[in-house]
Amino acid sequence: MAFLTTSTGKPFSSGASFGNWFAKQCKLAGLPDVCRAHGLRKAGATIAADEGATAHELMAMYGWTRLAMAEVYTKEADKKRLAKAASERLANRM
Repeated sequence: MAFLTTSTGKPFSSGASFGNWFAKQCKLAGLPDVCRAHGLRKAGATIAADEGATAHELMAMYGWTRLAMAEVYTKEADKKRLAKAASERLANRM
């Protein structure tokens, strides 16, 4: 199943071909050169992890085969949750 397709309705032939298309669209829109498809992927993974997605859920969503890649996002989200919980404990103690 393809969620992203070319103007002819066919799936992109590779991640690189989608990335090239996306970069061209960003340029046409007048966006800075730093706007790339990878940034959207990273933002999506960050948001999903912050909302409680597990490493294995991220692997399924993004097609990653290495747990370590997904854990980059879940570990950062866990740090945020743990820091918030600890600071709330301190605030409640006062």
